Parts: sequence; C-alpha cells; structure tokens
Amino acid sequence: MAKKITSRKENYSQWYIDIVQNAGLAENSAVRGCMVIKPYGYAIWEKMRDALDKKFKDTGHTNAYFPIFIPKSFFSKEASHVEGFAKECAIVTHYRLKNDPNGNGVIVDEDSKLEEELIVRPTSETIIWSTYKNWIQSYRDLPLLINQWANVVRWEMRTRLFLRTAEFLWQEGHTAHETREEAIEETVKMMNVYADFAQDWMAIPVLKGVKSESERFAGAEETYCIEAMMQDGKALQAGTSHFLAQNFAKAFDVQYLNKENKLEYVWATSWGVSTRLIGALIMTHSDDNGLVLPPALAPIQVVIVPIFRKAEQKEALMEYVNSIYSELKKAGVTVKLDDSEHFSPGYKFAEYEMQGVPLRIAVGPRDMENNAVEMARRDTLTKEIISRENLTEKVLALMVDIQRNLLENASKMRDGMSKKVDTWNEFKEAIDNEGGFLYAHWDGTTETEGKIKEETKATIRLIPLDAPEEEGKCVYSGKPSKRRVVFAKAY
Repeated sequence: MAKKITSRKENYSQWYIDIVQNAGLAENSAVRGCMVIKPYGYAIWEKMRDALDKKFKDTGHTNAYFPIFIPKSFFSKEASHVEGFAKECAIVTHYRLKNDPNGNGVIVDEDSKLEEELIVRPTSETIIWSTYKNWIQSYRDLPLLINQWANVVRWEMRTRLFLRTAEFLWQEGHTAHETREEAIEETVKMMNVYADFAQDWMAIPVLKGVKSESERFAGAEETYCIEAMMQDGKALQAGTSHFLAQNFAKAFDVQYLNKENKLEYVWATSWGVSTRLIGALIMTHSDDNGLVLPPALAPIQVVIVPIFRKAEQKEALMEYVNSIYSELKKAGVTVKLDDSEHFSPGYKFAEYEMQGVPLRIAVGPRDMENNAVEMARRDTLTKEIISRENLTEKVLALMVDIQRNLLENASKMRDGMSKKVDTWNEFKEAIDNEGGFLYAHWDGTTETEGKIKEETKATIRLIPLDAPEEEGKCVYSGKPSKRRVVFAKAY
C-alpha cells in the first residue's frame, strides 16, 4: 500500500491527494469542483462535529437550520458583504425543466423563470438576520445564541479535496447581543473554543489573532482567527470568529427595546469551521506511509488482527481475541476486530497503517501461549510485545501518549518553521526557501500589504493577540512599526 503514496519531498501536493484517495477519505464527484466524502472520511467529520457541538452547547448555544436559498435582494442590503461574495455565488434562475421537443433530453422551461433569483448560500448572515428581525423584540430576547450545521457553496474554480471545494460542510454560529462588549466577548470566546479543539482533539497547535483589514471577513468590523502550520511550510486558516458590530442589524433593521424602553440595534457575531479541518489533520500529522490520526478523532482507535495458519488454531485464538475486543469496547475504546480471511495479515497491516489507525494489536498462537499481544503504534511505527494482563489500561495510556506525542511533534514542527525577519532580503529568502510563519514588522498600510503579497504570495495571516509592543521598521517600506505580525504563504 505504501507504494501508492508519493513521497512528501518528491511532490507534496500529490502526496496529499494520494493519502486522501488511498485512505478512503474522499474522491472527486461527477460535478466539477465538488467532492464525495466517503464513509471513513465522513466518520472523521462526525467525530469533529460531535466534539464541537458539545463545546457549543456547553457555552450556551443551540442548533437551528435555515434555508439553503437566499433571495438576491438580501445580498444588496450590506454593501461590503455582497462585494466579498459576489464572485463566488451560484444563482438559481428557474424552477422547472421540460423535455426538449427535439429529443435532446431535458431543457430549462423558459416559462419557469423566478421573479427574483435565489443565491445558493455561500454563508448565512443575510437569511439569518432577516429571520432574527422577527425573533428579537426586547432585551429579554437577548442574547440569541444559534448555531447551524449545514453545507455551503462557493464557486471555486481551482479546487483541492477538503481544502477548497465548490461545496463543503461546516458549522456557522450567529449570535445577537445587547452591547458591543458582549458581542466582542462572544467573538473571542468562540475563537478560543476553536483553538482548544484544535489542540486537544486535533493535536494541532495554533496561533490566535486578528486579521488585517484586507483579510477580514466581508461585513465584519474585526475577524479573529486561528492559524495552523502544515508540513510544507504553508499556513492554513483553521477557524474564524467575526465581530460584525451592528452592520447586519442595521441592514435588516433588527432592533430591540432596551431596559430604558428605547430602541437600539443589536450587536452581532458569526463564527465557523469546515471540513477543511480534515485537510489540516492530514497535512499536519501524516507521513509517507499514509494517514496518521490522533486517537481523539480516529474512527477506529484500535484494530485487532488475529493471525493463524492452521484451522485448528482458530477457535482458541478467537476466544482469546474476542475477550480482548470485548474488554476494550466496554472501556469505551473504538475497536475493530478484523478476522476476515480474504486478505493476508501483511495486507491488513498496510491497510490500517494507510488509514492512520493509532494502535494495532496482532495476536498469533505464540502470543496467546505467552498471554501477550504484539502492539504497534502508528505515530512512531514501533512495535512491542505487551502482556495481556491489564491490557486495557495500557491501551488507554498509549492513546493518551500518542495524542500527546502528535501535539508535541506538531509544535516542534511549527516552532522550527517560525522565525523573526528584519530585512526585505531575509523575508524573501525565508519565504522562497523555507516558508513557515515569518514574524515581521509591517507599517499597517493596505498598500504595503498588497505589494508584499504581489511580490512573494505571502499574506498577513494574523496580528497576534499577544504580540508585545516593539519598536521597529516595516520589513518592506522601512516605515515605523510598533509590533510584528505573522506572514506566510497559505492554502
């Protein structure tokens, strides 16, 4: 199976595609730019979804669902928002087909033109805020904390599975508050929820900060974000949380009666992560043998493979193996027992290695006689013989250690790809040769930011929240700067 994987050094982009396809995560669909998420890939997304959903509910949010179609006129109500998404929108103009009188299948019925075109949602601010107008009347209705799990469409022409597709799955939170301070507090809180999820579940360390004005979400006053570093030295935006101020409330006339009986516009936030997190997972941890998954998100945490050559060995061995399986399952481990006889043990080992299963237990007649098992770790590719006694406790401890080790390795990788640069020559050399996060002074102007992007393809990924004040000169213009920002090439 490993022969199907292009090495990272040879072609990182092809390596990524090989893993997605050979690990059975997703494939291109008949619709250009869209993907089919296969059962194993979707199982990872379900794990992510369930963990995040609990975090949202633990912070007071509830789920709802809003239409996939948005009247075109809604996008005209908030100028910067429509400008930000205008080039990515899919538009429904008719509602009926008919048989072609010339016998060439079906055609659009010209008499079914919609009075107003509908946009297939690229994001739901407009349809949700048109609804909130009916839900919010008084301060007693606030805060309104709603999340939606849905699909969205952004008409991408250059796509890559999970990272950038015309349709993708995500969640989008949309909240309304009495005050500016409450809304900003919510925005920061949700950024921290994403950061904690990335670290604790995905074993991915992230930077936290705010976007520059040109990188900000369309219609937001401030965008908070988390950024991760991939093995090829490119950054990946892993989550965003937007302070929308009163922009959408004013656009859709969402006002509430305050405690002094006066009308005020509410304050808003929106925040979201998507299936591109699976792409982040792949590119952070995987190797040339295939996918590597942290136990917290692995659809199969442990696979057990019994090995026997003679039929008379099978009954006793399976009794031994089934006791291990039952014990692990009872302890809450997601475990698979592969006793199929269609494939050799070697083939199975390679298959589960490709799929990134964190732990593999192999049991043969000699292991059974010694009251032991052979345990293989996916993260280190090491094997050892472990006693059957207290095996469940050992497995649970190993999964904690694998999760820790993956986070530690990812942190070392990121730190090794992070550096301060002070001159334009240093900046260009680092971006061209190494990539990674570059901490550099910036004069704060959109013009300089645009020129840096034009000349190097590097963008400001974020302005770190914890960036200390530090007098310096802009790496490009030489003008004064009070703090460093983080540049990188990005997906």
